[in-house]
Amino acid sequence: MEVKVVLLTGGSSGIGAATARLLAESGITVYAGSRRGTVERPAPRIIPIRLDVNQDGSPEAAVQQILSEQGHLDAVICNAGNGIYGPVEGSTDAEARYQFETCYFGSLRTIQACLPVFRRQGFGRIITVTSVMAILQLPFQGFYSAAKAALLSVSESLSMELKGTGIECCSVLPGDVATGFTAARTFTAAAQDPGSPYRARMDRNLRKIEKDELGGMQPEVIGRAILRQLRRRHMCVRVIPRIDYGAVGFLVRILPEKAKLALLDLLYS
Repeated sequence: MEVKVVLLTGGSSGIGAATARLLAESGITVYAGSRRGTVERPAPRIIPIRLDVNQDGSPEAAVQQILSEQGHLDAVICNAGNGIYGPVEGSTDAEARYQFETCYFGSLRTIQACLPVFRRQGFGRIITVTSVMAILQLPFQGFYSAAKAALLSVSESLSMELKGTGIECCSVLPGDVATGFTAARTFTAAAQDPGSPYRARMDRNLRKIEKDELGGMQPEVIGRAILRQLRRRHMCVRVIPRIDYGAVGFLVRILPEKAKLALLDLLYS
C-alpha cells in the first residue's frame, strides 16, 4: 500500500508546517490540522483542517471529513505539542496536566480516532513526534520529558499490539530544532518566582537550552525523516534524526543511569 493521504496534527507551523510542505511536494495529500484551521504557507495538496487534539470528538470529526472527501486515510502524524518549564517542587497538578494534555492525551485521542479506519483498510501508518528528551531527561523540563516518554512508550507498546494487522507505528525523536516552540514555551508559577531556591540554576539552564534550540536543526530535517519512513516498506519503530543525536541516543543506552544524569547535570545545571 502506498501512502497518499495523511492527517497531520500541529500542522500550522514549525515541524508540522515543514513536514506538510515536504509531503505535499512528494505527491501526498496532507490534511494539516490545527486549532485555527490555518496553515503557515498555503500550497497545493495541503488542506487546512480545524482540529483540537484536546477536545473530545475533534479528531473523530477530522477523520470523518477526510474519509468523506478522499475515501481513505493512509497515515497519521501526531505532531501537536507544547512545552512547560519549571522545577518539580512547587509546580501544581494543573501545570503538569497542561503538559500531558496535548503531548500525550491529544496524540492518544488522535491515534484512537484513526485506528478503526486503518483496521478496516488492513493498512495504516502511525507516526508520533516525541523528542530525544523522552530518553534524555533535563532538569526543569521533567514534565515535558515525562509526557514525551509516555508517548514513546505507548507508541512502542502499540506497535506490538498491532502486529499482523498491516498497521505500523514509528516514533521520531527530534533533538534541538529552530522553531517558534522556544518563544511559545510556558513557565510554571514556581519558575517565575524570583525567590525560588532554584533561581540561579534555572537562569543558567534556560540560557543554555534556548541557545541550543535557536541554533538547532531546521524543521525540514525532521520532515524528511518522517517522509522517509512513510516511503519505507516497513517503518522503523524508533528514529532519531541526524547522526549526532543518533550517537547521543546510543550513548544513553550504554551509559549507566547515574553517569548519564551526572553528565546532563553538568551540562545543564
